[in-house]
Amino acid sequence: MFVRLFSRFKRPLSSLSEQEVLALAISSEEDDGRIYQAYAQALKGRYPDSAKVFEDMAEVENTHKNMLIDMHRRRFGERIPLIRREHVNGFLARRPDWLRQNLSLDAIRREAEAMETQAYNFYVEAAKRTSDASTRQLLGELALAEQGHEDVARMLTDKHVPEGVRRKEDDTAYRQFLLTYVQPGLAGLMDGSVSTLAPIFAAAFATQDTWQTFLVGLSASVGAGISMGFTEAAHDDGKLSGRGSPLKRGLSCGIMTALGGLGHALPYLIPHFWTATIMAGIIVFFELWAIAFIQNKYMETPFLRAAFQVVIGGSLVLAAGVLIGNA
Repeated sequence: MFVRLFSRFKRPLSSLSEQEVLALAISSEEDDGRIYQAYAQALKGRYPDSAKVFEDMAEVENTHKNMLIDMHRRRFGERIPLIRREHVNGFLARRPDWLRQNLSLDAIRREAEAMETQAYNFYVEAAKRTSDASTRQLLGELALAEQGHEDVARMLTDKHVPEGVRRKEDDTAYRQFLLTYVQPGLAGLMDGSVSTLAPIFAAAFATQDTWQTFLVGLSASVGAGISMGFTEAAHDDGKLSGRGSPLKRGLSCGIMTALGGLGHALPYLIPHFWTATIMAGIIVFFELWAIAFIQNKYMETPFLRAAFQVVIGGSLVLAAGVLIGNA
């Protein structure tokens, strides 16, 4: 709703004069060059070779900008109208610098591809709206250049990031993904799934009241999620360990902890006690096997060993809850 409201105050591309089209092209090339420089700066610490690729791509954008400025100077003089992408309908919003800093390497590559595709589409449309032969030729050449940026990026990547370096950077990115998301999330899922078994099933068998059991499960899950999330975020800022943003780790751990407990608490919304309990037991089985699967897939723990540890441990906690509830 708000996007549609504010888009009414933007100009359609068809309403721009030839001078404004050139001015928009100049500002767009300048912005893209700055974005590539920001990518390079963000990647320089962890992926110095990929950073060089984006530095070279920024130089290409700067060359395009200078070509467009020369054309504007010949046709319209020195004063360039102030018009940017956010003033015109149809352009995708660019991320601000503070959001771009935390993008993964693959996300940066995908965003760069999207930028080049949009630039190509803009130059094709802009070329249709100019009657000056030299300007139309320049815009057409820039459209071809943007279309060929995938080849330029590949060439620059081959120059700065040979296969061995690319594999090393991808391994580093994957390791960062494991440390920032998978490891905290797995710890939270294990804690939420296993630690809440005893209080939920103890409450279930002690009261045989499904609503009261659900409230116990809900409070235990949410409380454990908040506690685990704050603990994960507070105990390590990620600077020395390299485990990444404490906020991301805390959210990953906290959310997965809460979900792990809620999985077998939600069946107690069913009013029939034994139906709810059987459903909760089935969900616990799948939760524990899911934990074993994640450990095997991402943490390289042998599946049988992971299954033995998780299933046996969870079964013991479940049995303890049932015994306490029947005491």
